[in-house]
Amino acid sequence: MTSTAKIATVLDFVVKRDDLPTCKFVTAPTAEQITLEAGQILLRIDHFAFTSNNVTYAAFGEAMSYWNFFPAPDGWGRIPVWGFAEVVQSQHAEIPCGERYYGYFPMSSYLVAQPGRISETGFFDGIAHRQALHPLYNQYLRTAADPVYDAAREDQLMLLRPLFITSFMIDDFLDDNQFFGARAVILSSASSKTAYGLAHLLSQRGQCEVIGLTSPANLAFTERLGCYDRVLTYDQIETLPVDVAVAYVDMAGNGQVRSRLHHHFGEQMKYSCAVGGTHWDQRKGEDKLPGPRPTLFFAPAQIKKRSAEWGPTGVMERFSVAWCEFLTPLDGWMQVIHGKGEADIERVYLDMVEGRSIPDQGNILSMFV
Repeated sequence: MTSTAKIATVLDFVVKRDDLPTCKFVTAPTAEQITLEAGQILLRIDHFAFTSNNVTYAAFGEAMSYWNFFPAPDGWGRIPVWGFAEVVQSQHAEIPCGERYYGYFPMSSYLVAQPGRISETGFFDGIAHRQALHPLYNQYLRTAADPVYDAAREDQLMLLRPLFITSFMIDDFLDDNQFFGARAVILSSASSKTAYGLAHLLSQRGQCEVIGLTSPANLAFTERLGCYDRVLTYDQIETLPVDVAVAYVDMAGNGQVRSRLHHHFGEQMKYSCAVGGTHWDQRKGEDKLPGPRPTLFFAPAQIKKRSAEWGPTGVMERFSVAWCEFLTPLDGWMQVIHGKGEADIERVYLDMVEGRSIPDQGNILSMFV
């Protein structure tokens, strides 16, 4: 699935860090203009997914250092995305041109990387400015050695693999902590793909009731997913019975919703975490909440814990099994929409930032037209 399309201008897509709807394209050096240092490679970013997860990267760009992966001019940021790229130039003896990799890229045409810690499965980017950042995001997987890679499923891998690994680790984290004594798990933004993945896993466990919160517009779709025991709209929060201990997994980052849930359940709220930030502009109303202090769930921390307990391949082995089981119901509802070039990228980005995403669609984008 290597792209052979031509591109007139090499571009980076950047956004205002303190005003996410403000965005623009800036011209970048062409492949011919880039001079690699010894040990470096040039990756052509063929295509990438854009989901609400990427809006979360932008919303937490400062707090979680997401802006630091791919430097941009002062006041601007390059949002990280997950996609596939091909090596088109190489000054590294162990990385030949033509190899294809899955990983963490900017919304750009090209990326210069400096492979280190090379193995059969891929490499870690050893470029200096990324060394203080979490290694999970610095790993690039060689498709020829990736246990879950399927050329026919590249779209699904880009769209859902980074989201499903988060779902997988939240499910594992909750089980690892006996669900903190909760008998029900409440998920906000229940129509989102990360919430769907978690609801799918929780429903398979059957240990807790799985309750989804969503907007009226997405109610019917969320109910049709078939993995929630109950789906409510946000205005129905106060109808939930308060005699059941609950855990809350916040996929939206809406502080008002979190506050309402904490005040409604009080001490029956046993655990509360924030995962996403799609409602990046509604994060007020969180002070002095009853019940447990809301925490930020960081999937790499649970991955690190389980890697120590299960061994270096343990997480991937278990994830691969769960991923294969996840694909079958997925085929029944997700429509993939492909976009190319500046107009499509800007449209998809603004739709996502301004809350106009469609839950049963997934967007795959490319700078190449």
